Amino acid sequence: MPEQEVGGDAGLHGFLDALNACDLLPRQQEWFNVDVAAMFASTPIHFHELDLDTGKSLLFLNDSLTLLCPQEHVLHHFPRHLIHCFVDDRRHHVLMDDDPVFRAELFSISPLEEQLCWVAQSANEHDVPTLQSKIAKWLAWLNRS
Repeated sequence: MPEQEVGGDAGLHGFLDALNACDLLPRQQEWFNVDVAAMFASTPIHFHELDLDTGKSLLFLNDSLTLLCPQEHVLHHFPRHLIHCFVDDRRHHVLMDDDPVFRAELFSISPLEEQLCWVAQSANEHDVPTLQSKIAKWLAWLNRS
């Protein structure tokens, strides 16, 4: 899930530009470019993450984050104080073939149908430094004062 640090108008435009790498349906692309752009026109976006396969996106805002789900045209908003981060480093465990060696999850305490579950993981030990860098950004955002 690529990510990019951005702010102000540049944050929104950088996010919308990054969506070009996704294979979205025209109605999904329109939802992002018209509706989402209108809703976030005045909101600084610190950075974003994007699932290139689904187009699902996380926007990291000042005191909250937003999960955007283009398949359903749904926006979920989560205050920062309801977000948690768990990291599971399994490099020194016995693993099955496809088990991740390193896994991190951002999740929320919220109603079942509205929960956040954003996962970054890899079964390749060479990816661990990249994942650790991503987690460092998450933790820096979570611990902002």
